[in-house]
Amino acid sequence: MASKPEALGIFPARLPSMTGVIAALPRWWILLFAAVCVRALTFGNPVVDVDEQFYFLTAQRMLEGALPYVDIWDRKPVGLFLLYAPAAALGTPWGILGYQMMALASVVLTAMGIARLAERAGWERGALVAALLYIFVINFADGQGGQAPVFYNLATITAMGLALPRAGDTRGDHRRIGRGMLAMLLIGIALQIKYSVVFEGLFLGLWLMWREWRLSASLAHVAKRGAGYAGMAMLPTLIAGGAYYAIGHGDAWAYANFGSIFERRSDPPLVLLVAFLKLALMLTPLLIVSALSRRMPVDDAAERPVRALYFGWLIAAVVGLIAFGTWFSHYALPVMLPASLCCAGFLGGHPTGRRIVAPLLLIVAALGGEFTVWSAYRHRGDAEELETLARAIGHGPGCLYMHSGVSIPYSYTDRCALSPWVYPSHLSRERENGAVGVDQLAEVRRIFTRRPAIVAMRPAYSGERLAVRTLVMRLLRLGGYALKGRYPLGDTTIAVYAAPVRAVAAPAPRLAVKRPS
Repeated sequence: MASKPEALGIFPARLPSMTGVIAALPRWWILLFAAVCVRALTFGNPVVDVDEQFYFLTAQRMLEGALPYVDIWDRKPVGLFLLYAPAAALGTPWGILGYQMMALASVVLTAMGIARLAERAGWERGALVAALLYIFVINFADGQGGQAPVFYNLATITAMGLALPRAGDTRGDHRRIGRGMLAMLLIGIALQIKYSVVFEGLFLGLWLMWREWRLSASLAHVAKRGAGYAGMAMLPTLIAGGAYYAIGHGDAWAYANFGSIFERRSDPPLVLLVAFLKLALMLTPLLIVSALSRRMPVDDAAERPVRALYFGWLIAAVVGLIAFGTWFSHYALPVMLPASLCCAGFLGGHPTGRRIVAPLLLIVAALGGEFTVWSAYRHRGDAEELETLARAIGHGPGCLYMHSGVSIPYSYTDRCALSPWVYPSHLSRERENGAVGVDQLAEVRRIFTRRPAIVAMRPAYSGERLAVRTLVMRLLRLGGYALKGRYPLGDTTIAVYAAPVRAVAAPAPRLAVKRPS
C-alpha cells in the first residue's frame, strides 16, 4: 500500500493567491504597471493632442533660439515650454516618446503621492485604490499624454504634502515654516506650468495663514507669514517677467500671459453647456464618493485637520474649474487629483465602499478611460498618418503655413514658419479674434506676402472664423497654389497646397508681438 504524502512528511506546496502576490509587490510597481497598461496606446504617437504638439514645437524652436511670445506666440507660461525642452532636444520621433515618458513618470509619482497623503488622513485601506483611480480616470480628461496638469499636479500634491499639519507643530518651529515656504514655491513653479492652479494656490496660502492663527500667532504675525507665502508663490513668475523686461520684451510677455486671457471670446452657449455637462459626467462619481468619505469617522484627532485640508483643496479645485468658464476636457485634471484622494476614505473604510464601490469604480474607470484613449487615437490619427503628411509637405526649400489642423508638421518637416502665430487656432478660430495681439486677417495677408512654399489646412470646423478661411482660399487662388493632395489624419483630412516653383520664402526674422492699437 502506497504511503500518503503526509505520512512521509511531504506536503504539497500551496500556491499563493493572486491577491497575496499583488499585496507583496512594492506599491510603485503596481502603479507603474497600471499606468503603462492604460497609456501604452499613446506611446510614440505624435498626434495625441494638439496642445502637446505645440508645446513640443515651441520647446524645439526655443532650443534653436526663438523667444516665446516674440518669435512664437502663446499665452501659456514659459515654464511649460522649458519643461518640454529636454524631450524636444531629442528631436523627432524620439522626443515624442521622451515627453510621454516624462508624463508617465509624473503620473506615477503623483499617484504615489495620493497614496501617501491618504495614509496621513487615516485612509490606509483606500490608499492604493485612490492612487489607481487617479491613473485610470485622468484618461477621461485627455490626461493620457502630456497636458500641463499632468505635470503640475505632481508639484501641487507635493506642496500639499509639505503643508500637512504634524503632531507637535508650534508657532516658532522654523522647520514647519520652511516646509510652508517650500510648498508655496512649488505652487509658484506649478503656476509657471499653467496659471489655472491659482485657485488651489490661493487656498493653500490661506490655509497656511489659518494654521498660523490656530497656533496662537498674532494678526501681525499671520500677515507677515502670509506675505512671505505669497512672495514665494509669485517668485517664479516674477523671475520670468523680470527676464523679459530686462531684454526689452516685457510688454509682449505681460500681454501674452495676462492681457490676452481676458480678451479671448467665449464659445457659444450651447458649446459651453455641452462641455460643462461632459466635465460634470466625468467628475460626479468622484465627487459623490468624496462626499461619502467626508462622513467617515475620525479615529485620531490629528487626522481631522489633515482631512479638512484635503476637502478644502477639492472645493478650491472645483471653484477654479467653474470660474474659468471654458471647459475643455483637460480642465478636469486638477479636480481629479484631490477628488481621487478624497475617495480613499469611503473606498477603503466603509464595507460597501471596499467590497462593491471600489472594484466597480476601478473597473469602469480603467475600461472607460481606455476606451476614451482608443477613441481619441482613432479620431486624431497616428504616427504613420503624420509621416505620410510630412512627406507630402516635404523638407524644403521654403516655409510652411499650417492654417488649421495641427502644428506638429513643423517639427516633422523642419520647415520655417512665417509668423509667430504657428498654433493654428490663433489665426483661424473665431474665439481668438482680437485676443492674440494681432489682427487675424492682417496677419494672414502678411504671411502670404512672404510666399509660403506650402500651405496646409483641414476642412472647415465648428468655431472657425469663416472670414479668415475665405481669405486664405482667395489668396491661394491668387497666388497660383496647386493642391498636392488631401491626406487623412484620424477622422479628418489635411489639404496640402504648393506654391509655384518660382518663389519660396526665406526664414522669418524675429518679430516683436505688440497689442493692436
